[in-house]
Amino acid sequence: MLSTQERQRRKGKLSKELLQQYEELYSAFCKRGYTKSLADQFNEIFVNNVKKPAPEDIVQTARLYDKVHELKSASDCLALLEDNKKMSSDERFAYCIESLKNRSKIGNWRDAEDFRTENINFMQNYSVKADMILLADMYIALSHVDCAARRYSAAFRLLKGFGYKPQGRNDTMLLEILIMCVYICAKSGDTGSIDNAVNNACAALKLFDSFEFSWTRNYYENRIVEAYNGIN
Repeated sequence: MLSTQERQRRKGKLSKELLQQYEELYSAFCKRGYTKSLADQFNEIFVNNVKKPAPEDIVQTARLYDKVHELKSASDCLALLEDNKKMSSDERFAYCIESLKNRSKIGNWRDAEDFRTENINFMQNYSVKADMILLADMYIALSHVDCAARRYSAAFRLLKGFGYKPQGRNDTMLLEILIMCVYICAKSGDTGSIDNAVNNACAALKLFDSFEFSWTRNYYENRIVEAYNGIN
């Protein structure tokens, strides 16, 4: 979740009332992390109570629901953007990422593949100018599609083939990639490699010498366990 200052800088200034509400939500996020209550409140304030909610706020709401495995709620949010032809390239790319993950996690692999086919040219063209973090987000989302379609080897190749470069000791994106590897192993039933995948993820987490929030270490420890159990 963006800090209040970053939200103001990147997404345009909020009204005084909305700014106060955003600050309260961000403060709750800093203290407790991702919760269903946070997602529900964000949804109510920035989507349900707004006549024309901003695409980035809809995607953010879907992302918050995804973090707590409320996939149906995330899907309902993303459906609001299905016919939106006026999204910026940045907004559309973020929407595509969340849509690919959501359709795959719900189990609609054919729907996910159709969505990928419809949007892959745009995503590839956009990714040419994207930074490494956005590029990693895209490949994780695409690997979800292959995983949902039970093409586990293809999912692994996507993650390993795009050449992510670790960004130092405290690299949360590297953790996301390694946790996705655990998830793929779990879904594939590959008991021979899942322990190695878990060890890699745990080793990356042990490298961290600082965390942005007090709950971050526990959050990623739980993520590794969930991935081991086929949840991501």
